[in-house]
Amino acid sequence: MSETAANDDTQKPMLATLLHEGVYRIVMQRPDRMNALSRDMMSVLSGELTKAAADPAIRVVLIGAEGKVFCAGHDLKELTAARAEADGGRDTYEQIMRQCSDLMQQIVTLPKPVIAVVTGVATAAGCQLVASCDLAIATDTATFCTPGVNIGLFCSTPMVALSRNVAPKQAMEMLLTGESIDASTAKDFGLINRIVPSDYLEQVVQKYAEAIASKSSHTLKVGKEAFYKQLEMPLSKAYDFAANTMVENMMAKDAEEGINAFLQKRKPDWTDS
Repeated sequence: MSETAANDDTQKPMLATLLHEGVYRIVMQRPDRMNALSRDMMSVLSGELTKAAADPAIRVVLIGAEGKVFCAGHDLKELTAARAEADGGRDTYEQIMRQCSDLMQQIVTLPKPVIAVVTGVATAAGCQLVASCDLAIATDTATFCTPGVNIGLFCSTPMVALSRNVAPKQAMEMLLTGESIDASTAKDFGLINRIVPSDYLEQVVQKYAEAIASKSSHTLKVGKEAFYKQLEMPLSKAYDFAANTMVENMMAKDAEEGINAFLQKRKPDWTDS
């Protein structure tokens, strides 16, 4: 087991990471700023994801947060301060929105499963963060919203991730009203996978993550990449692509080992290849 923390000073976003049984835990630790996705926070989070992608010992990534707010989205104070710039903040806004979009795509393209662990409010780009993760587990007191419309700023970038997780009518309901939904409604909408009482969250999340981490990392990588690629394809092309993926997957050592282990009624010995 190893632990690291990025907490050089109070002006920097603080994230703690814990590696255990192939599970890499990233915890946003700026509850005083509602774990907002400031430029620094996004930079540190992106760095942690890059580290996770490169480390073969890491098989599953968890993203959580301390405090009552999982993530409040963009740092509105940071955005407002940029208005004092010569161009009214346009260049800064373009950089921040691009950085956020790149971060969300990094989660989707990460070759390992990413699970959001939501213990509080996930709003705006914070809701986008949840929607961008492959899976999401939330406490029964968690809430979700895309409230940009309430302050004259439609949640256009959160809309991208949201609309790829929930049905159009439900996505538009959240985007147009800006109202919060509870964990039960979020599960009905398809935004999260499971709801867990707070007292049992750690136990359930660890068990859930370790179950996934026990699979072949090669198979998980192939499957995750194929899942998101086929979503954007017409039906016939999706089947052609998936069939080719299955063939290539069948040629992998872990597929041979997994099938043999199943037939021989034993636990597979993965080589992750």
